[in-house]
Amino acid sequence: MASRDLPPATSYAPPDVPSGVALFLTIPFAFLLPELIFGIWVWILVAVTQVAYPLLQGWVLYVSLTSFLISLMLLLSYLLGFYKKFESWRILDSLYHGITSILYMSAAVLQVYATIISEKDSLKNYYVNTAASFFAFITTLLYILHAFSIFYH
Repeated sequence: MASRDLPPATSYAPPDVPSGVALFLTIPFAFLLPELIFGIWVWILVAVTQVAYPLLQGWVLYVSLTSFLISLMLLLSYLLGFYKKFESWRILDSLYHGITSILYMSAAVLQVYATIISEKDSLKNYYVNTAASFFAFITTLLYILHAFSIFYH
């Protein structure tokens, strides 16, 4: 009757995602919190300026806010253990961060273009747009690093 003591064959994900504070110290998952922080700074900085170019900066606002919300849900999924229900959670995580890095790169380039155009308008808006462009590229780099590290982890 030793077969009753074996774990069920339907357990999907291996328990290689740490729990608690260790989640923020393990390399693929350590990028989640900085992604959230820098991503929300992009949204805040673009939202504070006078959005003179709604088509350009509207995309930046959309990408930064949507990415923030989905990354927050992903972080909560890891903290609460919802990822264990799915066998392909690594592929989902890697695809999400890969696609988001491409979208964030396009948003960062559009934000830089809006910054260059806003140079003649107001010096304050120019500086805030410059900071938003910097944070957008940092956030893009974080998403790229997360996508590759979760794929190769």
